[in-house]
Amino acid sequence: MWLQHRWYDKRLHPLLYLLTPLSLLFWLVTNLRRSLYRFRILKMHKAPVPVIVVGNLSVGGTGKTPLTLALVEYLKAQGYHPGIVSRGYGANTSFPHTVSAGDSAQTVGDEPLMIKRKAQCPVVISPDRPAAIKALCNSDASVDVIVSDDGLQHYAMQRDIELILIDAERGVGNGWLLPCGPLREGPWRLKGAEWVISLYAQHPFAQYVCEVEPTGWRRVIDDAEAEPPSEDCYALAGIGNPHRFFHGLRQQGISPLECVEFPDHHQYRAEDLTRFGEKPVLMTEKDAAKCRDFARENWFYQPIAAKLPDALCAKLEQRLRKLAA
Repeated sequence: MWLQHRWYDKRLHPLLYLLTPLSLLFWLVTNLRRSLYRFRILKMHKAPVPVIVVGNLSVGGTGKTPLTLALVEYLKAQGYHPGIVSRGYGANTSFPHTVSAGDSAQTVGDEPLMIKRKAQCPVVISPDRPAAIKALCNSDASVDVIVSDDGLQHYAMQRDIELILIDAERGVGNGWLLPCGPLREGPWRLKGAEWVISLYAQHPFAQYVCEVEPTGWRRVIDDAEAEPPSEDCYALAGIGNPHRFFHGLRQQGISPLECVEFPDHHQYRAEDLTRFGEKPVLMTEKDAAKCRDFARENWFYQPIAAKLPDALCAKLEQRLRKLAA
């Protein structure tokens, strides 16, 4: 976590200079790989239906999951039958795997499980995105558009639309590639990109801004609507940008005794939360998916929802109609 915090300092931390040779090597390897796909030396898989990638340049949370859910909701409202492919980070299963609502977060990963339960559409996970697409199309013939949750750098997966998310607050961090900085591709990737989106606020690189709002609190143990305490409680977050969750609590007038960070995609065990004793605990929806099996009555989570701007929806519909023609 120390390294992630340093990535988003505007000035390069002196210790990170030791990693610059590795970042240069990363640049060389990724550019070579991208060129091999560009010149068709490596084969790209073309899906039988349009593919929309929801991705980002940086490591960590930029809001891909709420945007993916908002996109699927919009597509369904327009009469499409979307399906979703995802990596399944932290999954412990054979790939490709079709996610069911009864799966556990330990089996399929926290984000795919949450997406499956909320989106109510087919979800297939695999680190090999083309394999996931093939499995999705073979298992459900009604799917007429595919949304890839992450996968911007998976060039073996040919895509028709790229929705590139950028964090309005943290931007591109120190601007360096991994491991010296947070980027998987350089900021140049945003120049000329057609669909750059920021959540929460405007960013200079973004053409669109999506509003994100918290919804009502729910109990972790049974998803029942609830009213959490505003004080004498703890807060935890194991997401890409935990400070956004903690800041949101303060904006709601909630003052936890302590805000505790866990690594992104942390696989919680009951022992991880014994430190909080009998006190109420507040967490994100993604954390709740992994804590439900051992949750207490006074543990709560707050879902968030993104809203696509009208201009983005209009352009998406125009492009999808063109692809279907």
